[in-house]
Amino acid sequence: MTDSMMDIAERVVGHRFSDPELLHRALTHASLTDDRLQSNERLEFLGDAVLGMVVCEYLHDRFPDLLEGEMTKVKSTVVSRQACAEMASAMGLDELLMLGKGMASRGQLPTSVVAAVYEAILGAVYIDAGLDAVRTLILRDIEDRIHHAAASGHHSNFKSVLQQIAQQIFSQTPSYSLLDEQGPDHAKCFEIAVTIGTRRFESCWGASKKSAEQEAALNALMELGYAQRHDSGEVHVNLSGGEED
Repeated sequence: MTDSMMDIAERVVGHRFSDPELLHRALTHASLTDDRLQSNERLEFLGDAVLGMVVCEYLHDRFPDLLEGEMTKVKSTVVSRQACAEMASAMGLDELLMLGKGMASRGQLPTSVVAAVYEAILGAVYIDAGLDAVRTLILRDIEDRIHHAAASGHHSNFKSVLQQIAQQIFSQTPSYSLLDEQGPDHAKCFEIAVTIGTRRFESCWGASKKSAEQEAALNALMELGYAQRHDSGEVHVNLSGGEED
């Protein structure tokens, strides 16, 4: 790889390598070398683990209302082979990948090959500059995908959707207040209101605190223009909605 190609690759990745050999290896497909240890396969292995860890950490820290199973589904979506291939192609990494003649003559590259170069780059950045540097690059590429997957895949968890919208749009975290509870111990009902910043939304009742919080979150989403409840009872969440001026 020429120096000019290395410069292009570093600009595409968004990282200036202290050890350029790491970048060179990350862009070397196994078809180009007789020794697979000199290809990007080991870096791909490392990058896959780093990507998964960063996404898991982000989901754990930013989505406290998602259950373990829900976080697993979101992670599976955003770190899938298809997602990694799309990010690699968007960056132009597939055009920079160095291939053997047989692979290069195939025309369109397999999704697995394109996805692998993205993960190999992450592995290279991790070795070259550490976790903070690679985390920044990953979230640059994938943060919006995480929020979209979390919201579109879990519309029954209205607290999670409201938290995403409140943090992204209003830079606030919703808070829930217990206003009242009624009924005997075996059949209590709870009144909960949600507040974002200085704005309190209409309270809702539920048979448990959790269900009341979900209803309060849904009510806030509807007031803000991000959700609609149809006559059938079905709820539609529209992440591109919002209050009209």
